[in-house]
Amino acid sequence: MNQILVVEDEETISRLICASLRRAGYHCTAAYDGAAAADLIEKRDFDLALLDIMLPGLDGYDLLDYLRPMGVPVIFLTAKGSTKDRVKGLRLGADDYIVKPFEIDELMARVEAVLRRTGRGGQTLSAFDVTMDVVARTVKQNGRFIELTPREFSLLEQLIRNRGAALYRDVLYERVWGGELLDSRTLDLHIQRLRKKLNWGDKIETVYRVGYRLKAE
Repeated sequence: MNQILVVEDEETISRLICASLRRAGYHCTAAYDGAAAADLIEKRDFDLALLDIMLPGLDGYDLLDYLRPMGVPVIFLTAKGSTKDRVKGLRLGADDYIVKPFEIDELMARVEAVLRRTGRGGQTLSAFDVTMDVVARTVKQNGRFIELTPREFSLLEQLIRNRGAALYRDVLYERVWGGELLDSRTLDLHIQRLRKKLNWGDKIETVYRVGYRLKAE
């Protein structure tokens, strides 16, 4: 489980980010000011840090100086959205830069992308009797390989990464099909095939007027 440090002084935003990260299978640690974050960085190992720039005490740029020698990738989350600010953050060594306000789905996608790019993303995902290798793009169930199409694989990955959370249909279309306009039955047919191939009829749940959810273990 990837360890992610979230340094954000607005507690409401911090709680939302951490709740979303935990649903996606990450371990999240929150700090609300720069000094507390620096103490955590000295004592613990992190796979990724999400940093606000404008913080009480040490700011996000100071914390980036702490993290760079350790090789910890950093995503800035900030209201400082000018081109000058973006360029400064990236030139100082940040791996990505997201301007507030942002959509939580975009943040999750950026987190996954940075972890993959820096070699820190988890290679395997598991739920119930299934294990996925997201690099080799293989699926095993009780040790036996299961053949999935690329779309089925991506759909299963989203369900496992967000296990226990209801995923809206439009979110799944965006993440799996890239927002491509499709017949409304396309998602349903892919879900039916996944249920059949994995014998997960009772595990992939339909959420009325929302979409689908993988049952929490």
